[in-house]
Amino acid sequence: MLKQGLYQKLSQKLSPQQIQLMKMLQLPTVEMEERIRQELEENPALETGEDSAEEENPTEEQAIAESSEMDTDANEANERDDFDLSDYFPDDDTPDYKLSVKNTGPDDEEREIPLAGGTTFQDALKAQLGLRDCDERTALLAEHLIGNMDEDGYLRRDLDSIVNDLAFTQNVIASKEELEKALDEVQALDPAGSGARDLRECLLLQVRRMPHSLDQRIAEAIIDKHFEAFGKKHYDRILEKLEIEEDALKEAIELITRLNPKPGNTMRDSGAPGQEIIPDFTVLAVDGQLELSLNGRNAPELRISRAYREMMQEYARNKKDKAAKEAIMFIKQKLDGAKWFIDAIKQRQHTLLVTMEAIMEHQRDFFLTGDETKLKPMILKDIAEKVHLDISTISRVANSKYVQTNYGTILLKFFFSESLTNEAGEEVSTREVKKILKDAIEAEDKHKPLTDDELTALLKGKGYNIARRTVAKYREQLALPVARLRKEL
Repeated sequence: MLKQGLYQKLSQKLSPQQIQLMKMLQLPTVEMEERIRQELEENPALETGEDSAEEENPTEEQAIAESSEMDTDANEANERDDFDLSDYFPDDDTPDYKLSVKNTGPDDEEREIPLAGGTTFQDALKAQLGLRDCDERTALLAEHLIGNMDEDGYLRRDLDSIVNDLAFTQNVIASKEELEKALDEVQALDPAGSGARDLRECLLLQVRRMPHSLDQRIAEAIIDKHFEAFGKKHYDRILEKLEIEEDALKEAIELITRLNPKPGNTMRDSGAPGQEIIPDFTVLAVDGQLELSLNGRNAPELRISRAYREMMQEYARNKKDKAAKEAIMFIKQKLDGAKWFIDAIKQRQHTLLVTMEAIMEHQRDFFLTGDETKLKPMILKDIAEKVHLDISTISRVANSKYVQTNYGTILLKFFFSESLTNEAGEEVSTREVKKILKDAIEAEDKHKPLTDDELTALLKGKGYNIARRTVAKYREQLALPVARLRKEL
């Protein structure tokens, strides 16, 4: 049964301005610069530069109030009848929304894929293929194989699937033997290892192109016949099977480790520019005191356009005119947008500073010494309670932000870690335990690396009573392999 009635309901909703502010809060310095530049281009009522004392003008609300008082003077309003809007706005009557198409909402993030220029890895291989002495059909099949290679230079698809693909998509009937012949042509191209179907074949193609020597023959035998044992570092088994000395095995392993496991990255890496990290904060220790500053790029000198405020007054004097009313609405919209954006920038700066100041005070010992073992346990909730902000706000501040210190530029998330209790009953950061674990592994005897059980006993000896599985988890988080894979000759 349907029933109508009046009900009171209290709900919390985010305004579009609040959503935009949250998005601005999580932007790093470089992206924030681009966001400010975009706003300056879209909103003509927003300007850069300082507003001098002589140019201080009323806000847009005050300008509207003053213009309302002026509107009471009918004679002055009539004097403005000759005001021509065409001097300020184009004559085109076509609305802007009819000249553009946008199928996304105002809050959707744009994720455009940049187009790369230059010569690709596949283009270089196809250029070499034209210099090979092979028949036209083999060259056609080889070119198709090159197009199926991934960015690492591997041919991950099996030849049977490619045979079917040629038949269905290009109406080319080819046998597996013909594709294998074409693949031989591809694998003869540079860089060596291109067109391999797995890592073993990739390394084998490279080592076979090397000058013949004892080390080269041993390396080829290891990759060809004992690759699984080599991957698991079962060196004793390899020594027994090949009947060679340990020194000869060591030389062959050094030769293998110099090979390139991803030949497709050769061209891309040579011309790839290094990523520049621009710190959002600077925390420097000077004479035992910490000095915090926000990157100047986050604090641009923005102001509301003086010309637009004057235009608001001019149009407001003739509000009875329909065109003038539309102009006032347009200008007010731009002025409101500019004022909101300036306020949002200031609020973002304040939030960033108070949050970073709380992090700096919490981790004061680290910022003064640079010693990771001085890091204290810290989670988002700890900082949120200090600055009286929501945990999600702190998370947005810590997202993709960097701080420049006396000891390098560090990702802000580095300072957040869980806690555990040592034998003395003190809460210590898991970052401290990981640092001790990493130092122990770096200082171990590589001929007999420490197992997880031995690492657990070592940490317990230092007062950290943690389980072996926890040690294994921390080791994996540090991207350190198990003891067997850390073994060296």
